[in-house]
Amino acid sequence: MFNYRKNILIYFYILLFIHLFIWTLIPSITNNNLPLDTIEALAWGSNLDWGFDKHPPGSAFFPEIFYFLFGSQDWAYYLLSQIFVIFSFFIVFKFSEEIFNNKFLSFLSVILLEGIYFYNFTSPEFNVNVCQLPFWSLTIFFAWKIFNSKKINIYHCFYLAIFAAIGFLSKYLFIYLLISILILFFYQIIILKDKKFDFKYLISVEVFLVLLIPHLVWLFNNDFITIKYAFSRAGLDELNYINHLKFPIIFLIKQILILLPTLIMLYLILKKININFNLKDRKLLFLLFINLLPICLLLLTSIITGSKIRTMWMTPFYLFFGTLLIYIFQNFLEMKKIKNFLIFFLFIFLLSPISYGTVSLLKDNKRTDYPGKKIAMEVEKKWNSEFKDPINVVLGDEWTAGNLSYHLRSRPAWEGKVDKSKLDSYNKYICLEKVCVGVK
Repeated sequence: MFNYRKNILIYFYILLFIHLFIWTLIPSITNNNLPLDTIEALAWGSNLDWGFDKHPPGSAFFPEIFYFLFGSQDWAYYLLSQIFVIFSFFIVFKFSEEIFNNKFLSFLSVILLEGIYFYNFTSPEFNVNVCQLPFWSLTIFFAWKIFNSKKINIYHCFYLAIFAAIGFLSKYLFIYLLISILILFFYQIIILKDKKFDFKYLISVEVFLVLLIPHLVWLFNNDFITIKYAFSRAGLDELNYINHLKFPIIFLIKQILILLPTLIMLYLILKKININFNLKDRKLLFLLFINLLPICLLLLTSIITGSKIRTMWMTPFYLFFGTLLIYIFQNFLEMKKIKNFLIFFLFIFLLSPISYGTVSLLKDNKRTDYPGKKIAMEVEKKWNSEFKDPINVVLGDEWTAGNLSYHLRSRPAWEGKVDKSKLDSYNKYICLEKVCVGVK
């Protein structure tokens, strides 16, 4: 008979390995080309800067490291994405151990995350949302260390600042977590009064700001283009009063649907429920602040500004949701129902990659069906018929030119949209439909 309390660590590491293996293998064998956001990140990485027209530089840095190690091997970037996911799961597990002092409950907290499609079906595409995951989890982990300790450790403040800065440099939306943590610390000092203000808090602020300086300088020099793009994506350039109601309602409905498999999974292991919230419970208070407050702040932003919250933006927001649910319902778990729980978990765990692979194989008009390698070979053949020098620069949109940058053996640097003033500075170049390649 299955003994769920023995060898939990072994089961946990097996889960991480299987997740890593499946979600690296399936897209590697069913996709013909990398997804859009991954190609964009690689395009930016070919010409690294402290920012780009759409996002800060974090999501470009890590794919570029993998390109240096593996080159244009598609599986490497699916692996990169899953490393970010399972590392985040590992931090969630270690954090949950400190909350529960119970490895089994910590394991359940991670298992529940497999019901959220951000961590399975959409995870093969390495993008700014996936890039936030390890830094979101580490920021919360060290925020807990500071919140829960009687005496603040200077190293915890330092680590918090570093991981918060990298997270923010991955995507500005990270600010919602940082504001929530800041409010939590103020609540602890002013309302709970169980800790006095310590100047060590300022270490986190100072280190965080210092690490952002290069990007802030880049923003000033580039007319805040990244922030303008963020406003545009949120629909803030549209003036429509109905959006202040429509978008928040749509957002809430989507969140319920996203969380439904996890909630069903939890329900299958619960007995009769009788919940009494104790807001003096420090652990519960911390979990509520880091799980619900960022979502509430984002929802409030949508209500006030009428901005549209895109579903994929929520990718890091639910990392500790399993821990919150297990903490609230830990006294109502019925281990006699563990079999039904595991059956539904395995159903979700297997259904997601099967669905992904089926969609990838049956649909032939997706970005991942783009013949990027074939087009790169044709461009290279045309170039070699006219010039001997290897291509070292490419112009065009991130998708078309980014694919050339990724697939061409010379790994040309992507230098933005097609621009005649840039072409004039090239020694040699040829222009095809939508792109230009050349030698600088």
